[in-house]
Amino acid sequence: MEARRFGCAPTTGFGVTTADTGRAPGRREWLGLALLCLPTFLVSMDFSVLYLAVPHLTADLAPSGVQQLWIVDIYGFVIAGFLVTMGTLGDRIGRKKQLLAGAAVFGIASVVAAFSSSPGMLIGARAVLGCAGAAVLPSVMALVTGMFTEQKDRGRALAIWTACFMTGSTLGPLVGGVLLQYFWWGSVFLVSVPGIVLLLVFGPGLLPDQKSPSAGKLDPVSVVLSLAAILPFVYGLKALARDGWAWFPAAALVFGIVVAVVFVQRQRRLEHPLLDLRLFGNRIFRSTVIMFFISALVGAGSLLFVTLYLQNVIGLTPLAAGLLLLVPNALMIIASLTTPRLANRVRPSYLLAGGMAVAAIGYVIFTFTGSASGPSTIFFAMCVVMLGTAPLAALANHLAMGAVPPEKAGSGASIVQTATEFAIGLGIATLATIGTVVYRNNLEGSLGAVPAGSANAARESIDRAVDAAKGLPGAQGSGLLAAARDAFTSGLHVVGVISAVLCAGLCVLVLRAFRDAKNAHGGVDETTQQPAADPVAETAPLIEGAA
Repeated sequence: MEARRFGCAPTTGFGVTTADTGRAPGRREWLGLALLCLPTFLVSMDFSVLYLAVPHLTADLAPSGVQQLWIVDIYGFVIAGFLVTMGTLGDRIGRKKQLLAGAAVFGIASVVAAFSSSPGMLIGARAVLGCAGAAVLPSVMALVTGMFTEQKDRGRALAIWTACFMTGSTLGPLVGGVLLQYFWWGSVFLVSVPGIVLLLVFGPGLLPDQKSPSAGKLDPVSVVLSLAAILPFVYGLKALARDGWAWFPAAALVFGIVVAVVFVQRQRRLEHPLLDLRLFGNRIFRSTVIMFFISALVGAGSLLFVTLYLQNVIGLTPLAAGLLLLVPNALMIIASLTTPRLANRVRPSYLLAGGMAVAAIGYVIFTFTGSASGPSTIFFAMCVVMLGTAPLAALANHLAMGAVPPEKAGSGASIVQTATEFAIGLGIATLATIGTVVYRNNLEGSLGAVPAGSANAARESIDRAVDAAKGLPGAQGSGLLAAARDAFTSGLHVVGVISAVLCAGLCVLVLRAFRDAKNAHGGVDETTQQPAADPVAETAPLIEGAA
């Protein structure tokens, strides 16, 4: 099939052009990539750096259980709500301009978050951080894609970019642990400020300005509809999962779904849609987005529960927990860097499916943890999970961005990042909330003669239970602590089982979606290609071998 409508060169199965389309990158491009790694690193680190600080800020700000969850996941939800808007806006106003503006706001909001004096103030600051992060992430990915137009260089640049994103998530717990060992919890937000300053100083002169020459006007109605669909949906899902049936959260959930349908119908009619649904006609792009979504949902929900388990059940300090989590994350980075070469010898579908099968086994190992078993079991489980996740981390961005026309790079990047960030927030809101429900149900029958105030605190979260146990005398305090730890471990087991089932489902998806791809550079079995049956796909800017 000929690439059409967007004027793209013919491409192979991964959407990478069969011939190099531009000059080889020079020193400026590689320096620009190094500079772009800064916001990537910082925004990704901002997800995980807070995990270890939760017990500390809980002791200081005394948030309720609901407020605690909002402090953690409002960042990801706001990013998810604004990414599509920001990705499309960057295509129109210029990606460098949007990146620098977003970075400036990110730095200011980080300072406000660091010095927050109440749960509401911290939640608000985290929401602004999410909005700024939504401006940064698609701009960075689109800039990297536009700066490196040759096949090998683009693949290398995207691999470096992905490694930086993973490194930020990897070092987040370690950086948080070190800071919390010597400073107050607000220091975990200030760590991003120096990098933001460097970006603002050198970015204007070093980074190219890119925008889509065919970009139309931004549709404000679509922006409002996208937010009105995502935020009520997330709120309703969170509230129902945590507190059970209630009419208002259920109404919010239904309202979000209805608005989402209206949003999709509007995008189909617009000449310049906020969300270009034609991109989903590409099977490679569509399947990669689904992979990102499920893997991010599982990873975020389970990681939050693991960090709380290590500190509140096993009793590790934040620094010790960060060091322990550093090893499995480092294994994933090392494995992901070796995956592209291996993908030229083993079909990517087999690599991706095999990796998800390994990750599923790792999550099953969660069920062998105990409240008094020490950290060795969960450490081994996380190592297995991260090794299994490595192929997806290595190949998925290359697959997705290679299947997107250059002038739609911002839109494509925003869709990928929206799926990822929305899944991160949703994973915390669902998996972690389900685990919390299991914790509360198991704890309820073990409270005994614990005073009402301490019992209510223990029901809120494992953090509050640990604090409440410290204020009770002798056997009463130790009994509450043991009961809370046993209950929380049961929640971890449930999270592990759900995660394993979802990873097993991904195995089936990738074996079907990428069955024709022969290597990491987009070779396909042309004899097995089937024409697209979806009418949307037939009119989409499809790429040869990708549909």
